[in-house]
Amino acid sequence: MARRCELTGKAVLTGNNVSHAHNKTRRRYLPNLQHVSLLSDLLGQTLRLRVSAHAIRTVEKQGGIDAFLLGAKDDKLSLNARRLKRLIQKKAASATAAA
Repeated sequence: MARRCELTGKAVLTGNNVSHAHNKTRRRYLPNLQHVSLLSDLLGQTLRLRVSAHAIRTVEKQGGIDAFLLGAKDDKLSLNARRLKRLIQKKAASATAAA
């Protein structure tokens, strides 16, 4: 499983550990990934995703997973998240047509 956030695309970064003697060794900076269940209002179900702590804060700020996915660019999203976005778009379109 890739160490990549499904919503923001945040991934592993690389850099150096630098000692007091200025020796450099390579290291990896891993994203803070969490398995979370997010409730989709339009779909009426919980969505289980592996996202970063930063993405969780962003989803909450934007008003839920539905609003986040509708406003997100497809190139940042994982394949699973793009599928969820399409489902949410279809539900939103049918909800506006029925109203």
